[in-house]
Amino acid sequence: MGKTKYDLDRGNHVVYSLHYHIIFVIKYRRKALYSEAIRERLKEVFRNLAPDLKIEITGMEPALDHIHMLVKATPSTDLEKVFNTLKGVSSRYLRQEFPEIKNLLWGDSFWSDSKFVATTGQVSLDVLMKYVESQNEPKKRA
Repeated sequence: MGKTKYDLDRGNHVVYSLHYHIIFVIKYRRKALYSEAIRERLKEVFRNLAPDLKIEITGMEPALDHIHMLVKATPSTDLEKVFNTLKGVSSRYLRQEFPEIKNLLWGDSFWSDSKFVATTGQVSLDVLMKYVESQNEPKKRA
């Protein structure tokens, strides 16, 4: 495998590269993110929360009924806390600031209880698997 330059972060006694693709879906797949103002406010809320959650949002795109995020994390990032905080705080702000959203949803619900999260990398899983498997091969001498 050829030399690959990774974008690495460093901390005390650790070198890492932790990136996640996260999707939150609106409860009942309602189209609650129907206006540009709501989508922009959602992005602003998430960006404001990110530093305290030890994440960096490197990409974010809301659709009508869900939002995709690319997030960079640290080894000490508590992902469950990230999910709960982002969903809870944004739900509260959006329902307060855009009361018309309540017509689409019931009670205090905004986000679905579920979420999607996948790790992402700087190389594909196939390339990484080949590299790991190649580590057991005898090295050729020059």
